[in-house]
Amino acid sequence: MNEAIYSYDDVLKMLDSLLREPTEFWDDFYSKRNKGVPFFTESPDENLVDYFEKAIFNPGKVLELGCGPGRNAIYFAKNGCEVDAVDLSAESIKWAGERAKKQNVKVNFIQQNLFDLHIEDGAYDMVYDSGCFHHIAPHRRMSYVDVVKSALKPNGLFAVTCFVAGGKLGGAELSDWEVYRKLSLNGGLGYTDEKLRQVFSAFDEVEIRKMKVIEQPNHQFGIPDFIVALFRKNKANLN
Repeated sequence: MNEAIYSYDDVLKMLDSLLREPTEFWDDFYSKRNKGVPFFTESPDENLVDYFEKAIFNPGKVLELGCGPGRNAIYFAKNGCEVDAVDLSAESIKWAGERAKKQNVKVNFIQQNLFDLHIEDGAYDMVYDSGCFHHIAPHRRMSYVDVVKSALKPNGLFAVTCFVAGGKLGGAELSDWEVYRKLSLNGGLGYTDEKLRQVFSAFDEVEIRKMKVIEQPNHQFGIPDFIVALFRKNKANLN
């Protein structure tokens, strides 16, 4: 009897089946809008506001990965950007669309797994991620980096906000091996400055820092135990 030969994509999907929290989980998560989750606020991340105020970010084409209820996508649109915002959950996309309509801004919200996106190479000036990356399993990091690299124009900017390792709000201190021993991300992986540098070594580092803590509610979102990072696509490493 011949044994099946599996492709690299087949192996990724098999590992996904062990670890990925299903769409149903996130639909249930976002359907409970009043449960007090900090990032259910409508305020944009403080680092995102800072990038626009310092003219690091300017009006252009944006891809947001894991947009949730749309607060950052809407802020991009209000600042003159053309925005494609993707999330796995139909419930989050529905909520985000309601918010955008209420605030009279145009955002192209896409209900899709980010690894199934069909992206035109070099289509975006900026890629933004607030709270998605720390839910990406180790075996998918290379695929994630490939999505960002493919999406960005030369010199394009990529910003990510994620759990800091050992944070009180999340940030499991698990090695990659432990993830597969436990078959769990423990609610989201935590990152250090150095780990982010390693994962995104194909990019030029602009900054890595702790998120500024801003007392909520506020017109900006900033809470403890998050790390923010900004990278630029290196012209010398376009592929």
